[in-house]
Amino acid sequence: MKINFKQMKKVLIALCLVLLSSLSGNAQRLMTLQQSVDEALKNSPQIVRMRLGLERTRELLTAQRAALRSNFRLNLNPYIYSNNRQYDEFNQQWFTSESTQSNGTFSVRQPVIWTDGTISLENTFGYRDNYSTSSANSFEGFSNNLRLSIDQPLFTYNRTKMTLKELEFDHENAKLNYALEALNVERQITQYFYQIYQKQMEMITSREEYANRKKSFEIISNKVEAGLTAKEEMLQAELDMMTSQSTVQNNEVELENIKDNFKQMLGLPLSEELMVIAEVSVLPVDIDLSMATNFALANRMEIRQRQIDIETGQFELIKTNATNEFKGNLNVSVGLFGENEKIKGIYDNPNDNEDIRFSLEIPLFDWGEKKARMRAAEASLQTSEYNLQDEQKTIRLDIRKIDRSIKNALIQIDIARKNEENAQLTYEINLEKYRNGDLTSMDLNLFQNQLTQKKNALTAELISYKLELLNMKLQTLYDFEQQRSIIDDVMKYEMIQ
Repeated sequence: MKINFKQMKKVLIALCLVLLSSLSGNAQRLMTLQQSVDEALKNSPQIVRMRLGLERTRELLTAQRAALRSNFRLNLNPYIYSNNRQYDEFNQQWFTSESTQSNGTFSVRQPVIWTDGTISLENTFGYRDNYSTSSANSFEGFSNNLRLSIDQPLFTYNRTKMTLKELEFDHENAKLNYALEALNVERQITQYFYQIYQKQMEMITSREEYANRKKSFEIISNKVEAGLTAKEEMLQAELDMMTSQSTVQNNEVELENIKDNFKQMLGLPLSEELMVIAEVSVLPVDIDLSMATNFALANRMEIRQRQIDIETGQFELIKTNATNEFKGNLNVSVGLFGENEKIKGIYDNPNDNEDIRFSLEIPLFDWGEKKARMRAAEASLQTSEYNLQDEQKTIRLDIRKIDRSIKNALIQIDIARKNEENAQLTYEINLEKYRNGDLTSMDLNLFQNQLTQKKNALTAELISYKLELLNMKLQTLYDFEQQRSIIDDVMKYEMIQ
């Protein structure tokens, strides 16, 4: 493992800045990349919205499963009174009827998911006091009606089972969306994290540059006082020093702006001070392109989402095929009714009640509506199948591109590191020339700018490499640095906190 002492030096400088800030009363919160990701997965606004959507589909699925169990219901009518004046056309006279009732119905309803039918058991018990002027007879007593019925649709698809399956797909899709959003948040947080880290390194570099400019200004000032150099050289050096100081201030402003965006994504108060701590080391990672592609095609959640689209499209075909369909219904019910002036004698003389109904609905002509809807549903299904194939191709292409970018990033890091070393050496040589009066301040300014650019370029290349490795991990769901699958890590995103 190659240790980059210059990078370690910058990290130590950053830690010293944090320490000085805390001693001055402005304590900062240190954040590593993993801490930032964990914080975002708890409080990020995007994650919170996805978590609520996941909870909604879960509760809808739970409710539907509960609806498939036995439903118990009790309906009570404690008091019903009516007094009506009516005309009897058969007897050609008016009469008055008076009725007082009280009843209750206990029912059990059980859906049958295998047949899409319903089995119901009802029992109605009540008290009735009837009187009518049209008849000398009146009734005051109790009654009980016990009924068992079966309602069964015929010649059609099972709507109960399909509704349950659709809700299961909705919930699975919501879990996949939640996990995908979590991966997306991890990508965004990592990008912001390294942006902050890069800007911190640029600020350290700009402060180093400012220190060098001050040193140059002191050197030229001494020479001017000694009459060894023209005053114009000192004015140019002073301008360079002021420009460098302005660069430090600009970097501080940009850093604070990026931090605010970062805090928003983490769900942290904007008033909280923070600083990121990162280890940007480069270790060449061996990536088997074939293994990466196959692993991604087998485990990527987008593939499963496209498969769900195909299955729901097939459901849509079934529903569409039921447009203006030939269907039937069978309803069978049996019951036992009894009445008596006293409760004990309700079933002394019971009556049997039977009811059988068989109905058919036969479409005759729909002007081509069903065929047109079927063609539209088939086209939608074919689109879903094409989307699956296209998703697989896109995954293959993305992984190939990332693999090339990783290999290229390693080459660019070596070049950037060599450029930085050369720029550092060149600056030190020319600084000595500047001290000896063999170089103007404008020439030294050129070498200082070159050194700053090369330092920042190396930091950018290191971060680019880390981001490409992250991209490969998220695209394949496999961590090639740790040589392990992250599928289990992704599955934890499905858990509601």
